[in-house]
Amino acid sequence: MTTAAPRAGDTGSPYALAHLDVLESEAVHIFREVAGEFERPVILFSGGKDSIVMLHLALKAFTPAAPPFALLHVDTGHNFPEVLDYRDRTVARHGLRLHVASVQEFIDAGRLQERPDGTRNPLQTVPLLDAIEKSRFDAVFGGGRRDEEKARAKERVFSLRDEFGGWDPRRQRPELWQLYNGKHSPGEHVRVFPLSNWTELDVWQYIAREKIELPSIYYVHERKVFRRNGMWLAPGGWGGPKEGEQLELRQVRYRTVGDMSCTGAVESDADTVEKVIAEIAASRLTERGATRADDKLSEAAMEDRKREGYF
Repeated sequence: MTTAAPRAGDTGSPYALAHLDVLESEAVHIFREVAGEFERPVILFSGGKDSIVMLHLALKAFTPAAPPFALLHVDTGHNFPEVLDYRDRTVARHGLRLHVASVQEFIDAGRLQERPDGTRNPLQTVPLLDAIEKSRFDAVFGGGRRDEEKARAKERVFSLRDEFGGWDPRRQRPELWQLYNGKHSPGEHVRVFPLSNWTELDVWQYIAREKIELPSIYYVHERKVFRRNGMWLAPGGWGGPKEGEQLELRQVRYRTVGDMSCTGAVESDADTVEKVIAEIAASRLTERGATRADDKLSEAAMEDRKREGYF
């Protein structure tokens, strides 16, 4: 294999650059394959780094035209303001269509109930499936990666979901030679994961190479946080801090972005993408294992959510 020539902003060894080229090519192929096979695809876009990289790849796949996909954000109502601001600026800059499924609206309508712990991440499934059904989306792009959670070992790039949005690992199809089967019955849809072969480190190296802008909370900043269950959480209307939990001013950043009630910050001095890459390379904890409380609810928390229709 010929080593890719370095480009401005490239980070890492020539081997790493060639590796990123392979991952990029595969993701672009997946986006184009979906555009040819499906009628109403949509990209799940939260303003988190994985969905940002997905959108960047989609823009590359169809340039100079706009991607033939809308964006869908399931808004918990407890999102970080910096991330929502980034989402709206990105949509406006690229002239994209954004659908927002609001958890708060479902709570107000009595279709969902607040959880005692205040977290709304597990409440996203019903609004997501409702949005898919109402807009008749037949393919939904997600940012799942191979290093995120052990349930990914049972997943495919094209993940068939039944008429209730549920996932059954026994129904997943073989994908030899990058041949993807998008056939589905009426009412079913397919989740598509262009970043299936990526890791967190791959994502950050690609962000560095492509000079992709991210929300500021991915880099170190001073923030008031409190300690709960081994994580630094930000205060908010979701119910924190409680009595006995003291706010402290800390230098922190976020490895992943989700509902404020269950997304923890990590203490860090990484104020540049290069420092973030070095920090991740040295870490022995996955981002979700270290900073997402909703994934610690049970041994099979993520797989349970997938079976119910989320992610």
